[in-house]
Amino acid sequence: MLKNDYYTYRVTWSEDDKDYVGLCAEFPSLSWLAATPEVALKGIRKVVAEVIADLQANNEVVPEPFATRNYSGKFVVRVPPETHKRLALEAAESKVSLNRLVASKLSQ
Repeated sequence: MLKNDYYTYRVTWSEDDKDYVGLCAEFPSLSWLAATPEVALKGIRKVVAEVIADLQANNEVVPEPFATRNYSGKFVVRVPPETHKRLALEAAESKVSLNRLVASKLSQ
């Protein structure tokens, strides 16, 4: 296993496989199937550790965990002009900025 494992893991049920599936957000192509959620988590963590060791051995880039990345709080979203107009009108009617209105909607 990794010494400092800060990656984002999730375990969910797979109806197709009739098993639990362990996933890692930073490595979306990897998964591990198991009969219990605990074993699925252990399995995906082991696979991630093996892939990271392989990447490092080949001097390839290892994904940075989401947990340790810095986020500015800013991102650009393109929407159709009609949506932009509707949101701008809604913001004006609510007496808030367009930014505040959209941030509020995204946090719901």
